[in-house]
Formats: sequence, C-alpha cells, structure tokens
Amino acid sequence: MSRARPPPLVTGISPKEGPAWTKVTIRGENLGTGPADLIGLSICGHNCMLTAEWMSASKIVCRVGPAKDDKGEIIVTTKSGGLGTSTVSFKLLRPERIGILEQSAVWVDEVNYDMRTNRNKGISPFSLRPSNPLGIEMDKGKVPQKDLEQIFPGMSGDFTSENFSASWYLIENHAGSGFEQLKIAANNLKKQATKKNEGSLAYVKGGLSTFFEAQDALAAIHQRLESDGTEKVEGSMTQRLENILNRASDTADTLFQEVLGRKDKADSTRNALNVLQRFKFLFNLPLNIERNIQKGDYDVVINDYEKAKSLFGNTEVAVFKKVYAEVETRVEALRNLLLEKLLETPSTLHDQKRYIRYLSDLHAPGDPAWQCIYAQHKWILQLMQNCRDEFISVGAGALDLEGETRLAALGRLGHSASLKRGGSLRSVRPSTWRFETPQQVQFVEKLSDVVIGQLPNFWKLWISYVNGSLFSETGEKSGQVEKSKKNARQRQNDFKKMIEELTNRLVKLIRGALLPTTLPQGELQVYGGWEDKTELTGAWFTQIIHTVRGCHEALSTLEIPNDLLQVIQDLLLDLRVHCLMVTLLHTSEDVKRLAEKEDWVVDNEGITSLPSKFEQCLVHMLQSLKEPLEIKAGEINVGFEMSESEVFINCLEQLSMKADADFDVSHNVSVDLSSPDRFSSIQEGFIPTSEQRLLIILSNCQYLERHTFLNLADHFEKHGLTGTEKINRVSVDAIRELDGKLFEAYIERRADPIAGSLEPGMYAGYFDWRDCQTPSGVRNYLKEALVNIIAVHAEVFTVSKDLVSRVLSRIVESVADEMCRLMQCVSSFSKNGALQARLELSALRDAVAAYLNPDSNASFKQALDSLPQLHSGADKKLLEELLNKFKSSMQLQLTCFQPSNIQPIKR
Repeated sequence: MSRARPPPLVTGISPKEGPAWTKVTIRGENLGTGPADLIGLSICGHNCMLTAEWMSASKIVCRVGPAKDDKGEIIVTTKSGGLGTSTVSFKLLRPERIGILEQSAVWVDEVNYDMRTNRNKGISPFSLRPSNPLGIEMDKGKVPQKDLEQIFPGMSGDFTSENFSASWYLIENHAGSGFEQLKIAANNLKKQATKKNEGSLAYVKGGLSTFFEAQDALAAIHQRLESDGTEKVEGSMTQRLENILNRASDTADTLFQEVLGRKDKADSTRNALNVLQRFKFLFNLPLNIERNIQKGDYDVVINDYEKAKSLFGNTEVAVFKKVYAEVETRVEALRNLLLEKLLETPSTLHDQKRYIRYLSDLHAPGDPAWQCIYAQHKWILQLMQNCRDEFISVGAGALDLEGETRLAALGRLGHSASLKRGGSLRSVRPSTWRFETPQQVQFVEKLSDVVIGQLPNFWKLWISYVNGSLFSETGEKSGQVEKSKKNARQRQNDFKKMIEELTNRLVKLIRGALLPTTLPQGELQVYGGWEDKTELTGAWFTQIIHTVRGCHEALSTLEIPNDLLQVIQDLLLDLRVHCLMVTLLHTSEDVKRLAEKEDWVVDNEGITSLPSKFEQCLVHMLQSLKEPLEIKAGEINVGFEMSESEVFINCLEQLSMKADADFDVSHNVSVDLSSPDRFSSIQEGFIPTSEQRLLIILSNCQYLERHTFLNLADHFEKHGLTGTEKINRVSVDAIRELDGKLFEAYIERRADPIAGSLEPGMYAGYFDWRDCQTPSGVRNYLKEALVNIIAVHAEVFTVSKDLVSRVLSRIVESVADEMCRLMQCVSSFSKNGALQARLELSALRDAVAAYLNPDSNASFKQALDSLPQLHSGADKKLLEELLNKFKSSMQLQLTCFQPSNIQPIKR
C-alpha cells in the first residue's frame, strides 16, 4: 500500500546543542500537513510531542527534554508519511550543579517586537500577531484588492480589525486550499482557543520533568511518613524537615535579597525600555510635529496625528495622556497657523484648497472654507476700490499702463480709422498722442484685469465648496463632505449677495468714471471724483466697451447666472449709447470745421475736396461705431438709425442756414456773397467771386446727391445698419432744398441785371415804336444782353459743364419773360416798329434756342403774338435778311450756344 506523501526528512535544527528544555526550531521536508498529522517527535531518544508546535510542512518548534543520550537524531513521525529520517543531530549538554552562593545566568524568553522605523507610521498594538493563524499553507489568490473592496464594502481582511471578514481573509490567503486543508485549519483554531483557556498550561508543560521529579520525591516522602506514622509528632522527621526548610528559606532570603532587588530593578528598567521602544512613535511625535511644521510637511503631520489619535486618543494611561495632550497643543498651533495662511491675501486657488484640506483633516472648528470665501470677497472689493483711489489720487500723466498692455489696448482699435483722422479733421496732435492713454481708460482696463484675475478663482472656490471637492478621503470618511454640502446649501443666498456686490461695485466704479450722471448723488463721493480728468472721445469709449465686453464674456464662461451679470449688460447698453452720442457729437463738430478747409479749387467736374472730406468723415464715424453698434449675445439694438438721421439732417440744415446768411463758411458749402475778402488764404492765389462760389457750391450739392449719399448708403449697409433708405431720402430732400435756395440766389444775381438792362437799352435815344425808321439790324442793347448771357455761360462752364444748361435755361427764361412784358406794354406799333420788334425777338429767340424751355417758348410766342402781323412779302424778306446778317455777324459769339456743345441736365 503506497503512502499519500513521502516520509518526513529533517535537514536542520537550531540551535544544534543545548541543555535540557532548550527551545529548538526543526526544519525539513514533509513534516506534516498540519498539527493533527504530527504523531511523533523524538530528539536524542526523548519524546518531545508534549512541547511540539507544528508551524508548517517545513518547520516545527519544540523543547528538548532530559534525554539519556548526549547526542542523537531528530525523528519525526506523521500520519501521511510515516516514520521519518534525519540528516542532522542534536547534542545535549549536561549542566553543572550550581551552589546557592554562585552566580548564574538567567535566561529570559522575551518577545522581539517588530519596531518600525518609518516615522510616518505609528506602531499598532496589532502588529504583534501570528503570521499564519490557521496553521496551514497559504495559497494566495489572484483576486484584485479593488474587487474585494467592492464585494465586501466597509469590511477588511485583517483579522485584527473590528470589521474583519472571514470570507475576505479566506479568498485573499487560501483561495486554492482544499476542503480537507480548511478542516485542519478549523482544528488548529480550536487548539489555539483551548491553549488560551488553559492559562498556565504551557508553563506547566515547559517544566513537566521537574514536576514529575517533585511528584516522585513527594510520593516517597509520603510513603516514608506513613510507615513511620510520626508526620505530626513533635521532633519527628516531618517537623525537623519543616524547620530545616524554614531556616533554608530565611537564609536564602538574606543571601538573595540584594540580588533579587537588583533583578526587580532590572526588570522594571527593561520593561520601561520596552515601552519606550515600543511606543517611541508617540513619545517622539511632539518633536516630529514641530520639525515637520517648520519644513512645511503638513501632510506628514496630519498622517502622524491621525495615527496617534486612533491609537492613543482614548487612552487611560497617564503618561500617554500627558504626551498626547502635548501633541494636541502642537496641532492646535498648526490649526491657527494654517487658518492664518488661508486668510492671507493674495493667495492662489491651489493654496486655498490645500489649506482648507489640511484644516479639514485636522478637524479644525468652524467652517474654514466659508471663512476663506468671505475673506476673498472682502479682499476683491478692497482691490477694486483701491484701484479707483489710486487713479483719483495720482495726478494726470503720472500713471500709465505697462508698455505691452498699452500697445495691446491700442492695437484692439487698429482697425478703426477714427484714430487716424486727426491730421485732416482735427487740430494737429503730437506724435506721441497714441501712447497718452486717458486715465479713465487705464482705470477701466486695470479694474477689468482685477475682476478677470480674481473673480474666476473666487467662483471656482465656491463651486468646490458646494460639491465637496475641497476635502481629502479622510474628510469624506468623517462626513465632512456632507456637512460642507449642507452648509453650502444654507449659504447660497449669502454667496449670491457677494457676487451681486462685486458686480455692482464694478459697474458703479465704471459709471463713476465715465457716466457720473447715472449715479445717485450720494454715491458720487464714493465712486466719482473724475471731473478734472480728460474728456474721452468716441474712440476711447469704443476701447472701453471692448474691455467691458471682454470682462463680461470672461465671467459668462464661468456659468455665473445671467441675472447676476445683468448689471454689466445694462452698463454696456449705457456705454454704447453714450459712445454713440459722443461720436456723433464729435463728428458733427468735425463736419462743422470742414468749411474752414475749403480751398475752392475745383477738379474737371467742378467739384472741390469738400464732398470727399465729408464722406471720409462719416466713413470714419461708421468705422469707430462698429464696436458700439455690434450686438453681442444678450444685448439689444441702440437704435442708431434715428440718431444718424438726426445728425445728418442737422448737418444739412446748417448747410442751408449758412447759405442764406452772409458769407460765413460753416460745416458745409455755403458762402458769404458779400464778403469775399474773408478768403485770404486761397490756393494758388485764386479768389473766386461770390457768384463763382455759388456755382461751386451748387456743383458740390449735385455731387453729394449723385455720389456721396449713395456711397454712404452702401457704407451703412456694409456695416449692417438699418434704415438707410430713410437716411438717404431725408438727406437728398435736404440737399435739394439747399440746392434750390442757392440756385435761385445765383439766378437772381445774374438774371436780374441782364433783364433789367433790356428796357433802358430798348428805349435809348428816345426810341419810339410808333415812329421809327426802317430796321437796319438788331440794336446794341440786345447784343449787350446776349454778350452778358455769353459771359454767364462762360462763368458757369468754367466751374461745371453740368450746370450750363440749367443756369442758362433760367437766364433765358427771365430774359424772355422781360421781353414779353416790354412788348405787351407798348400800346401800338408802326409798321417799322413792328418789324424792328419782330426782328429783335426772333434774333434773341434763335440765338438762345438751345436753352429754351416751355416757359421761355411761351413768353417768346406771347411777345410775338402781341406784334402786328407782317403781310407784305417785302417785309418778310427784309426780316429774313436782317436775321441772317445778325447771325453772320454774331456767329463766333453764338457758337457757345450750339446744342452740340452742351447736354441738358435732367433734374
């Protein structure tokens, strides 16, 4: 019959020699599958089973008994393997007899405590535990630790833990053990429990041979006494033995009192050293805490404190209480230090979270996170107010932005042509004007930097406070996360008021600097004080709007509720409206000064530089208004179309008003007809007459209507503005009204003298239509009138060919009307008088035929109809000859009136 396992084989013993009852460790192979499998153990022929303790299949611990042989083998016998063999031997030493006065070495079987050297880990009383409580071979499983934690939540595989789970321990350490092995483990546990209940049984087993010898001696004495029967007789052997023993005891006490006293003292010292060594973590902790605080190793301090609190927090030992109280004192000082650092400003969000976590792990009283939020809120408010006070207290020009910041700020407006128009529309600026940023602009940018730099971290700190991410795992286990969330829910309204106060402070500070009229009188003392600062242009307001919008967008990305940011939206609306008003006002002033730049030099089309400058001015205005008129998310339209129409109409009204007044060059093209000497600096010495100025202005008006207004409408649409049709319609109506006034003024100046000269010339030399000679040709007064008309033609043609037809048509109409009146005033005509009148009327009509209109044609027809008719063929022939003679003599002068030289203008 074959055995299940090979026989036991002993390959080593430690120590290899010693006296009786020496504790030895036997090592080898196949030494049994468990304590129950071990059925025999002999050393030097002595049975040692009573003291044997099976540890594993390769290790057995026992004590050597008082064997007869001095040297022998170690034989192990098991149920599974049978009788074993040994390759080593043990030498038994025979102790010498020791007298009562001779010194002897006392062997103390002390426990070697597992003292840990890691300063970050305390010594747990549970560190002294058997490595294999079940007494069978361990077979570690492959189940991950995380899976075990999920399967057994809140439990532990450590059998010394209060939350010990036997299932966890078996899966972790004996997943591969069979059922038989587990039965052996159960028996081992029963044996260990029995040993604990037996109390001093192990001690008895250790001195078992001594007890046997004593029992044999006592039994022999008892038999002797029974045989004598004198155990209670005075002077008997028993009495003598008792007296001898008492005297021996007294002598021993006298001899060994000092030795035993030193032994007791040594034992006390040894015990004290053991305590110090075992609990040196606690005794060194106060000093270690102080050192780690100085080095800033707060995590180490918290770790040590948690361990000390778990081990000694509830101790009743006086010395431990005293040391632990000192630890609490040091930790309280650390709490105060961390709270002071937490409330320091400025500080980063990372440091704030770190200090809050430290205080949470140290179980600091109160709510450090909320204290930090409150301190940050007050600090940001103070920063904003200090920013305003700094700019108010410093004189003009003493403050400036950093170079990069300033250039970047101006760079944001690099696309705006309104910053480049100073050379043409305003007085000459110094070359460094771009870098002289007004203090209000600097203030808004610095204030926005403060808000953008601090408020996001402030908001993130609150979010971390709400979701409980400020605490470590220790805080989560201790319930501080839930407590924090509860506190956050209770303080939501308080935090909302903080955000409202910050945004309101931002808005009021900006309003005090830019829009003081929008603040109550009582708040101007706190937020105002900018009265002596530079007045801002629309370009600077555009930059400010850009800055405030950037601030609003930065805060919106934090998911701050819109109702808390509405005050910033309201501020942006007021800034956009104010920027629009300031820009329109400054543009109006620029337009007013355009007339001062009029040089009256016309191009080939009769246009001066004034219309193009006017268009350029408005284009620059539109470019500078691009930012204010742009509608971002959540913003509303500021209604530019109405404001633009108003300013445009005002400009045109000024043009019309100045045209009616005596020459006073205003914001458009009107002239002073009576004060030509006002123009003292005309290019190339050209000094136009008042009539020429009227023609130049009329030409410019036509250009405005045909080109400038259309171009402006295109620019309006390009910039996304609405209402361009209304603007164009109102502007055209206004310019046409002005054009009509100026045209009538010019016709009055030119047509009235020509028409007024007809009657005196017609009756010069006492001419009488009823008594005159036979006509010999057209009289001089009519030729003079034609020459004057030709002079007007030349004047108009020099300025603008497009105005010739329009002007001459009105001149001819005025002359024809006057001739008709004069003819109708004649009571009667003689034959020669009628012929002369028809000749002059026909000559005048044929000469200006290219400029006749229905009214002038009607006047000529009415005048001819008022004359007697020519019935004689000779009279008609004479009339024709005289007309041909007139045309021949005036051919050169009348060439300018040819229809091929000028095209009529369609109005």
